[in-house]
Amino acid sequence: MFSPAGPKAELYGAAEGFPVPDPVLARIHGNPFEPKYRVGAFSHFDELFPTRSVRRAETTWTFKREAADIHYSYRGQQSSITEYLSRNPITGLLIAKDDRILAEHYQYGRTDRDRLISQSMVKSIVGMLIGIAVSEGAIKSVDDPAETYVAGFKGTEYGKTPIRDLLHMSSGVEFGEERNGGSDLNRLWRDMVARPGFGHGPPKGTIESIVQFNHRIATPGTKYYYASIEPDVLGIVHRYAVRQTLGDYLHDRIWEPIGAEADANWLLDAQDFEVAHFGFNAVLRDYARLGRLLAHDGAWEGKQIIPTQWMLDATTVRSADSYLAPGNAMPTFGYGYLLWLLPGPRRQFAMVGALGQRVCVDPAAKLVMVQTALEDTPEAWDLWHVLAKQFG
Repeated sequence: MFSPAGPKAELYGAAEGFPVPDPVLARIHGNPFEPKYRVGAFSHFDELFPTRSVRRAETTWTFKREAADIHYSYRGQQSSITEYLSRNPITGLLIAKDDRILAEHYQYGRTDRDRLISQSMVKSIVGMLIGIAVSEGAIKSVDDPAETYVAGFKGTEYGKTPIRDLLHMSSGVEFGEERNGGSDLNRLWRDMVARPGFGHGPPKGTIESIVQFNHRIATPGTKYYYASIEPDVLGIVHRYAVRQTLGDYLHDRIWEPIGAEADANWLLDAQDFEVAHFGFNAVLRDYARLGRLLAHDGAWEGKQIIPTQWMLDATTVRSADSYLAPGNAMPTFGYGYLLWLLPGPRRQFAMVGALGQRVCVDPAAKLVMVQTALEDTPEAWDLWHVLAKQFG
């Protein structure tokens, strides 16, 4: 289902045809874009920033389709997917149960050919790639400190932090994700990502940009604190350990085996390293393929792509790590290996990105919900709860 409009379409630039921002201004101001540019920017990101292509699979794996009647109670009234879309600024919504798509909708003139931005969902992809590298022996153990693999991290606080604690965002190194208007995150962007012509000074270099944050405030593995820099540390560890770009490794180990139907692209920093915390872009059905891979605990059509034990470790909380449990790490959610853990008796988890990006997964039901959006959408969790109950 395709719609040329969506809720508050004028706010998001409908009168100007959902414009793509000027690349020079986009590079100076970065993300988040002002609302009128979000539709255009979030579906044309590779026109604004340097990216590396992740090639589609040689042979596409194809979903089947099965229409489903989805209704749920919202604020005491019966609601539907159509009404959900009418209330929320969703660019794409896809619901699948194993190999069957139950619903697939697009708004604001977007289609199934648009590569839509992941925001921080890419962090979960980095976690998957770390798991595969461990299984192949390129990374020996998640208990190894980052400096084992990257000489430039040696002697620094991030370098001394075990990979496991970086996966859990519990390094204990001070990084103000939201402090002072996100000043540390903005600083990381200026120093690591910005290039000549981005309106900033010369970049420091990837490793130098990371290790400037070198003040420890907690023992590793004792306190969760969301910090986008920690996937960046892991991205560099992975690059040095496997001696391959993140994008090429993703293609070879995941994108090709799951039969991805379209090229994806991934934001590059000033040294041409993929930015591990932001900037991956893919079509909605390829996000759904990723979700299906997770729903099968890393298996695809009988072949184990990500080790089963890694997936279990990534999505459950050890008794020794109770600080990561739902309600402890965050007021509602828990945290695994760069995945959000959902509350409740069943094991459910999600890839989550700012401004409403979601891939929710229920392995027992083989249920996946993919959503791309322009703003945060708290109602998405209500919809997911209903879907998991109806199809679980």
